[in-house]
Amino acid sequence: MRLAFAGTPEFAARALAALIDAGHDIALVLTQPDRPAGRGMKARPSAVKVLALQHGLPLAQPESLRDAAARAPVEAAAVELMVVAAYGLILPPAVLEIPRLGCVNIHASLLPRWRGAAPIQRAIAAGDPETGITLMQMDAGLDTGAMLVRHPLGIGPRETAGELHDRLADLGARAIVELLPRLAAGEIEAQVQDAALATYAAKIDKAEARIEWSLPATVLDRRIRAFDPFPGTQTERAGQTLKIWRAQPAPGTGVPGEILAVDARAVRVACGEGALDLVEVQKMGGKRLPIAAFLAGHPLAAGERLG
Repeated sequence: MRLAFAGTPEFAARALAALIDAGHDIALVLTQPDRPAGRGMKARPSAVKVLALQHGLPLAQPESLRDAAARAPVEAAAVELMVVAAYGLILPPAVLEIPRLGCVNIHASLLPRWRGAAPIQRAIAAGDPETGITLMQMDAGLDTGAMLVRHPLGIGPRETAGELHDRLADLGARAIVELLPRLAAGEIEAQVQDAALATYAAKIDKAEARIEWSLPATVLDRRIRAFDPFPGTQTERAGQTLKIWRAQPAPGTGVPGEILAVDARAVRVACGEGALDLVEVQKMGGKRLPIAAFLAGHPLAAGERLG
């Protein structure tokens, strides 16, 4: 099938790689402009751009698709369908109408639950037992289009957003390759979403990363896993920021934020309900360390307060 592809991060790059491997004719790749990243804040190409250049695919990086000049490459490509995955730019109706079969989005949730920018993180933070991939016929709304197929995927009890991202990216890549011949043959009957069941996965705000020790340990545990690898949860200790990367609920009572016990296996901290055992932490500017290694250079003691 002659396709256009629109996507930006690694999640999208895996789908593009699968489409290339499946032999589809990728007539145009759209990805966001290079953005500053890393400590040096140098302009860095997206994962999709890197892959497109490796395969010599036609590439465009518009700041927006709202004007006719930016849409011209899409029109000139004369594609049957556009596949979209974590592109990060709004596709206006004028773009959605260009391909004969429209635009299909690879979304990392079981729609209509978790429409929006951060479905993986929100599913973990909410304690959902499962999520999945939805392939959706795009319309002008935010993840509101008719669903073509849904693929459920269980969430592991200790799974982080990074780990779940990788499994969903692979599932999305397989799903889009399986869908396209069925879609071309007219075998798919789209299902309208039930808007009454919709929830919104708002973009992660760095302010959410601060640990509120007054919350239950189970809630904080889910947030720590949901915000790994970005933005990472953090707390304060003696005026310095500590990032908490791995923890698990534990029994214990005390003033929220109080260190209850310290040993080579964990630092136990009281929460609003129960306690958390901190097992992997990082000081600002340092590396992620198992708690024993961290304590060797940064001793903590029972009775201290975090936060």
